[in-house]
Amino acid sequence: MVAKKYTLSVAESVTSGHLQAAFSSATEASKFYQGGITAYNAGQKSRHLGIDPIWAMEEDSVSEKIAADMAINVNKLFLSDYSIAITGYATPVPEKGVYDLFAFFAIAFRDHIVSSTRITSNKKDPVEAQLDYTTQIVRAMHQLLEKKYARTV
Repeated sequence: MVAKKYTLSVAESVTSGHLQAAFSSATEASKFYQGGITAYNAGQKSRHLGIDPIWAMEEDSVSEKIAADMAINVNKLFLSDYSIAITGYATPVPEKGVYDLFAFFAIAFRDHIVSSTRITSNKKDPVEAQLDYTTQIVRAMHQLLEKKYARTV
């Protein structure tokens, strides 16, 4: 990203700042990392990231569409080239039928989603699940950039 002079921002929910910590501690972070926001509930996702509140409430703020909207809108908020967004579960929520941990993340380049997927974690501790998601996303971002720019760097 530094070589291409691209910038990055992050919108996270389930990872509660772990992505922000990972990118802000990277080598030469000040040359590419714009910042991030943690919006943990539907109200904050709506207020700060422009997520449709009705859709967010219906989906418990956890869906591929929510992640994609978060990614597009955090790009606008931080004026970055790339953005990453994640929303999901770090603990089971039996009353909502969530027994297995999963999250959705999306990567945007400017106004377009370039990658989005559902990921899972088998970690039992919530912080370990958050770190597992963080690691999976950092790897996915690295692979995306490596694939896209392998011939030009």
